[in-house]
Amino acid sequence: MSPLRVAFQGERGAYSEQAALALFGADIEPVPCQSFDLVFEQVESGECDHGAVPIENSLAGSIHRNLDLLLQHDLYIVAEHNLRVSHCLIAAPGVAESDITRVYSHPQALAQCEYSLRDLGKVQAIAALDTAGSVKLIQENGWRDAAGIASERAAELYGMEILRREFEDEKTNYTRFIGLSREAITAADDAKTSIAFAGKNVPGLLFKCLSAFALRDIDLTKIESRPIRGVPWEYIFYLDFDGSMSQQHCRRALDQLQEMATFVRVFGSYVRATAGWTHDA
Repeated sequence: MSPLRVAFQGERGAYSEQAALALFGADIEPVPCQSFDLVFEQVESGECDHGAVPIENSLAGSIHRNLDLLLQHDLYIVAEHNLRVSHCLIAAPGVAESDITRVYSHPQALAQCEYSLRDLGKVQAIAALDTAGSVKLIQENGWRDAAGIASERAAELYGMEILRREFEDEKTNYTRFIGLSREAITAADDAKTSIAFAGKNVPGLLFKCLSAFALRDIDLTKIESRPIRGVPWEYIFYLDFDGSMSQQHCRRALDQLQEMATFVRVFGSYVRATAGWTHDA
């Protein structure tokens, strides 16, 4: 039996590949993609069985591109995983920190290591398409005055050397990834449900829509708005809540929401990820 093909954005060794393995198992065939758009296309077309994409970061917030792509494609969320993102400063074997004049990585990774980069002195921070890709770029070009910011796995895959571990400024740096599929599932226990909805821009609309959940003591874990293309000042609302569409009180909340909204879409009810972090006493 062939392994599941799981699409992710970036090169081998990317954090998205780590998330794909955590979401769908160690026996999958990870399929690198150049863009988030291509990940969604590969899954929807059937070229891949599943996809793994980041949806929000604990420091930088939501990845808006993937929120938009969820609406544009006929796919479902079937799992989630909170990945601890721990960056490494990586260079070719034998290169010292004092040799580095350029540091490459994804813009978000560069931003998450802003103060650590200052510690290196006068180095140029250069944006790359992804974290692991920056390490691959340095390895392929044989650069000995450059370093990349990526995962420990990326250093291992490309035969590079880790100069510093935990290079990120904030150690509680987590990214929430979601697993995508063409088929929906409905988890019953310890579930989270993700939806999107829109309505006419009238006073009190959002309050009325959210009251459908408040009246049933349904905990809302996330709400975000995104503009509707072609309709200025109209918005789509993305909502995550604790509970499953297999539960009667959640179904009734959606029924009430549909009476007030002009559009409602359920992305899926899936097993909620463990927090993945602890709070100091």
